[in-house]
Amino acid sequence: MAAIDSFNFSGKKAIIRVDFNVPLNSKFEITDDTRIQAAVPTIKKVLNDGGAVILMSHLGRPDGEVNEKYSLKHIVAGVSSILGVAVKMAPDCVGADVKKMAAELKSGEVLLLENLRFHKEEEKGDEGFSKQLAELADVYINDAFGTAHRAHASTTIIAKFAKDKLAGYLLDKEIKFLGDTVANAQKPFVAIVGGAKVSGKLEVLKSLISKVDTILIGGGMAYTFLKAQGHSVGGSLVELDLVDTAKQILIDAKAKGVKFMLPVDNLAADKFDNAADILTVGNDIPDGRMALDIGPKTTAAYAAEIASAKTVLWNGPMGCFEMSNFSKGTFGVCQAVADSDAISIIGGGDSVAAVNLSGLADKMSHISTGGGASLEFLEGKDLPGVTAIRG
Repeated sequence: MAAIDSFNFSGKKAIIRVDFNVPLNSKFEITDDTRIQAAVPTIKKVLNDGGAVILMSHLGRPDGEVNEKYSLKHIVAGVSSILGVAVKMAPDCVGADVKKMAAELKSGEVLLLENLRFHKEEEKGDEGFSKQLAELADVYINDAFGTAHRAHASTTIIAKFAKDKLAGYLLDKEIKFLGDTVANAQKPFVAIVGGAKVSGKLEVLKSLISKVDTILIGGGMAYTFLKAQGHSVGGSLVELDLVDTAKQILIDAKAKGVKFMLPVDNLAADKFDNAADILTVGNDIPDGRMALDIGPKTTAAYAAEIASAKTVLWNGPMGCFEMSNFSKGTFGVCQAVADSDAISIIGGGDSVAAVNLSGLADKMSHISTGGGASLEFLEGKDLPGVTAIRG
């Protein structure tokens, strides 16, 4: 797969698929610019070479309709400030006016296209729409790992019409860490898997069992496993239809010699509320209570396991960390990962939010920008957006 380091963009226009699907508040101000910051090295490479940049992204889910709420014009000032360049805003992402603006773009200038998903053709992967995007520039760069698992026009189909197609720095880094580092992990390799449901992480767990030495389970999914072991789970989140699957995962892990650790104590609340009455209980959750976080003994046991690791992969929180009284497990694990000497890969989604909230993001080797894309890549699936630029 061609990387951008070896390419000279002097005098060329590069159309870059970025993931600027950033959160905005009620005043349409950017509340977290992580995704924009992540794209800066790729954009700067093109500009520093003497090229021009056309940025394309989606924002929210406008479902193929023009919706002021999801206009990328809301982020122009933020992107301009971060890049130190006065970014031009296009009225659309295709059409005569956009084509004219792209043609007149000079070296060192940046043009931001309007939300791709204002057109139904984007998510449908329409070839005509893809061709119109490709014709705006000389080179296509994909730097949006978060959407690489979708065969959309701007992430995949456009590559058919681009003479030069490249991976941006961010996409290249994601592939290196989530692909190469996981596949050839230094041992001991510890995976921390949390989140609400087993169903969302089923394929990841199956894939990891053949790669890791230890799996640490937290979050709501832990109680499906505890149920599979015969424990009572009270009112905790449990997927009854996956209890047998959980039993099989435990059997498979044992057969592979993988240490599969489940909570030994839990914070059991009488209601789903930060002000709930909380009891610290063992593996059996009393009736009328729900487990919302791992307990202190579990946190300590997991931290000890993480301390001896050479590679750590973390996907999913240990509890309802958004509520302060149920955040200690997640933040305790986060601190343990930060304190370890391991290569640490944070695999997208809520675990990224937890790491950012903890203030320990700079202690992690790699924080993935992809949610669903990270999961699918870890499952061993081909991502259309990655495959397209390899071709």
